[in-house]
Amino acid sequence: VQLQAFGGGLVQAGGSLRLSCAASGRTVSTYAWFRQAPGKEREFVAVCNWTGGAPYYTDSVKGRFTISRDNAKNMMYLQMSSLKPEDTAVYYCSAGRDRGTVMGGTGPYWGHGTLVTVSS
Repeated sequence: VQLQAFGGGLVQAGGSLRLSCAASGRTVSTYAWFRQAPGKEREFVAVCNWTGGAPYYTDSVKGRFTISRDNAKNMMYLQMSSLKPEDTAVYYCSAGRDRGTVMGGTGPYWGHGTLVTVSS
């Protein structure tokens, strides 16, 4: 599975941004977003399953971020709203067969990150 994340950029606090992740190659069941802020460890953001099921979010983004997928286009998205400076990070998409493994950050497939900068 090859993953390519894009859509990052500079946005003011309170603004919105949509990240995209293009997937190619074999199909796996679980896709997720992670982020890594400067000087911090990478953290889980959100996860969804390609075949359905409820998405799951880390507490800090609940109500502000929405993960979605377009199976026909092999795309995954992260709609981010009400952005805060603390959302500034490099965002990565990840994928794998096991939801727990992917959410734990040890999924087998990773894309290059896309930088999101939120100015105050």
